[in-house]
Amino acid sequence: MQKTRVTVTVHPETLAAAEQHVARGRARSVSAWVDAAMQDKARADDLVTLLAQMRAQSGPPSAEEEAWARRVLGL
Repeated sequence: MQKTRVTVTVHPETLAAAEQHVARGRARSVSAWVDAAMQDKARADDLVTLLAQMRAQSGPPSAEEEAWARRVLGL
């Protein structure tokens, strides 16, 4: 997959965290770490949108449904 170079500004602590992950072998590079974080954020935002649409169509979950979801998600 082709990638596009961008310039971003981050807090020094965020950069340090990315560099630590690279140093520990948890990411190939700072770019890979940032790319994965951006993908995670996009998925989370999509999930929030989906849940809002589901609530609009079906109303809020019952207590039983919410308890099941919390168990499944480990919350």
